[in-house]
Amino acid sequence: MKDGMNRRSFLKTGSVATAGTFISGGLKTHLLAEAQEPAAPARSANDQIQIALIGAGGQGMGDTKTAIQVPGVKLVAVADCYDGRLAHSKELWGDDVFTTREYHEVLARKDIDAVIIGTPDHWHRQVAVDAMNAGKDVYCEKPMIHAHSEGMDFVNTAKKTQRIIQIGSQRVSSITYKKAREIVQSGKLGQITAISAWWDRNSSLGAWNYSIAPDASEQTIDWPRFLGNAPKIPFNPEHFFQWRKWRAYGTGVAGDLFVHLFSGIHFVTQVNGPQRAFATGGIRFWKDGRDAADVLLGLFDYPQGFNLSLRVNFACGGSESEGFVFNGSEGSMVIGENEVTLNHVPREREPGYTIDTFTQDMQEKFLAEYLKKYPRTHPDEPPYAAEEKYAAPEGYSDSYDHLKNFFASVRSRRPVVEDAVFGFRAAGAALLNNLSMDSGKPVRWDPDGMKLL
Repeated sequence: MKDGMNRRSFLKTGSVATAGTFISGGLKTHLLAEAQEPAAPARSANDQIQIALIGAGGQGMGDTKTAIQVPGVKLVAVADCYDGRLAHSKELWGDDVFTTREYHEVLARKDIDAVIIGTPDHWHRQVAVDAMNAGKDVYCEKPMIHAHSEGMDFVNTAKKTQRIIQIGSQRVSSITYKKAREIVQSGKLGQITAISAWWDRNSSLGAWNYSIAPDASEQTIDWPRFLGNAPKIPFNPEHFFQWRKWRAYGTGVAGDLFVHLFSGIHFVTQVNGPQRAFATGGIRFWKDGRDAADVLLGLFDYPQGFNLSLRVNFACGGSESEGFVFNGSEGSMVIGENEVTLNHVPREREPGYTIDTFTQDMQEKFLAEYLKKYPRTHPDEPPYAAEEKYAAPEGYSDSYDHLKNFFASVRSRRPVVEDAVFGFRAAGAALLNNLSMDSGKPVRWDPDGMKLL
């Protein structure tokens, strides 16, 4: 969120609602208002929440820059395996910020209330569990898990320690997705039959080829600490800075991008996940030594009676795009960047007719009865369709709202919007893709019990 964005200027309402309407090309567009303010906190809003960052890569630093914009939040410590990131943290946030390669030194500090975990995926569970056991609240980047076997450790540790844990898929805090959920709950789409979503890229950076620091060496990087439980291999700076390309540290397209799509879909539809998955894909273009696919397609059966198709393509031949289409028996809904468009077509408004093979007399009789039942102001009038668009205010940041929700829960001790159970269900569904692609077979999943079948 830009510093100039005055969030207090947003309209305050009891729920996500329309704050204004304007017409453009016949399309009615509503500006979304901000969701209601959180309930009064259990501790004073003036109390400062002191945080630490563990894993100061691009996402971790980005989360932290957003987090400290939330009033009453202060960064006091940073842990990372690369000395350059520790030095840059002091450049960004001051020499008084404590820095270390060893995250346990951060967890031992009594002045830290909460941590942001921006490590590679294979460290998420260990760092989060250690943090909760040390009495810290946790904001953990997605995907919550590196493997399905880790999920219940998160859930059980959060329950045992009573710590607040928020998983970092910001769509569940977005006013756009709240509006989409409201539309689904209203019944305007009728019965949802199919959902499709995609996230396409066409650049080297989009394909995870992040820059490697010129000073990268075994002296500036704690290589054994980075590897953790991953296979022990000689120092390789490409693996350190571009870790998403290898599934020893990351979870590929499924954990990086599909999990975002699952989070949004589960939030909007209020379901727990698919019961069956089949995926295919491979390394189609970026044949640079990686073992994570650059094209992935997934198909999923949901117990609620709809199907889901997902796609990511890292060499799509065009500009980067992302979106969702929800198809229902009475309309469709498209979610784009900070906006949602509804096309509402009631099924019973006009069923249509096929009378060309009837005699002329029968055609005239049928048409007379039809138009009596479905009158039109003009014979060529198309079936009724209501199209509306709902857009977030310019500069709106769901990342800010997601972190704001986390810190509100840290103060109030009330539930977050994306706890460990929600995070496990989203990541668990996403990682089914890797299992299916590896085996070449469909994979079954219990979305309620959160276990493989």
